[in-house]
Amino acid sequence: MPRVSAIELVEDRTRTSRCDEGFLHVRRYRARNRRADGSASREYPIDVIERPALDAVAVVLWARGPRGPEVLLRRGLRPAAYFRKDQRPAFPEPVYLLFEELVAGVLEPGEHGLAGLQERAAAEVQEETGLTVAPAAVTSLGAGFFMLPGTASEKIHLVAAEVERGDRQGPWDAPHEGDGSPLEEGAELVWRPLAEAIAACERGELEDAKTEIGLRRLASRLAPASP
Repeated sequence: MPRVSAIELVEDRTRTSRCDEGFLHVRRYRARNRRADGSASREYPIDVIERPALDAVAVVLWARGPRGPEVLLRRGLRPAAYFRKDQRPAFPEPVYLLFEELVAGVLEPGEHGLAGLQERAAAEVQEETGLTVAPAAVTSLGAGFFMLPGTASEKIHLVAAEVERGDRQGPWDAPHEGDGSPLEEGAELVWRPLAEAIAACERGELEDAKTEIGLRRLASRLAPASP
C-alpha cells in the first residue's frame, strides 16, 4: 500500500456542524455547585466530550528479546495531532503525521469487566498488528484512568500480553485492512526495547500519555522482586 504523505482537508465544518454529530459528541450543560452549608455558586458552563463508548483498552504487547523486554508499538495517522501544524503551539514541534503509541480501541456494546477488556484487546491486536493473542493471555496492568477529566468522559484501561518477538527489524507495514477506515492507511509497527521506549517518552520522542503509563506499569511488573 502506498505511504501517506499528508492529510488533506476537503471541508471545514467547524462553524456549520452540530455538537451531537460525528464520532465525538459534546454535551453542553449549565451547572452550579451546591455547598455543604446549603448555599450555591454562580452558574457556569460545562462541555463534556463523549465517544460512543465510555471505556477504551490499550494493550502493551511485549516479548523477551536478547537485550531484555521489548515492546511493540504502532505508528498511525492522528489528525488531531497532525493539524497542530496549522496552529501556534507553545514550542517548536514536528509535523505529527504518523503518531507512535500502543495498540488500543474502544469497548463495544456488551463488553464489560475484565473479560470484556480481554476480548476487545485480543480483537484490536489482531486487527492492528495481525498477531493472534488468546483473550485469556491478556492481563490487567492496574486500574483505569482518565486522560482529560476536565473535558472528556473516556476512561482507559491498560492490559498486557506477551507475544513472540520474531525476526522483524525496523518499522514494517501494519496489516492493510485494519478496520477499513482511511485512518488505518500507511500504519507501521516497530519493536523497541522497553527501557529505551521509556527513555524516548522522557525525551519527547514518544508523546502519548497512555503509552508512557503503560510502559512504566509493565516495567514495574517485570522488575525483579526486592529481597
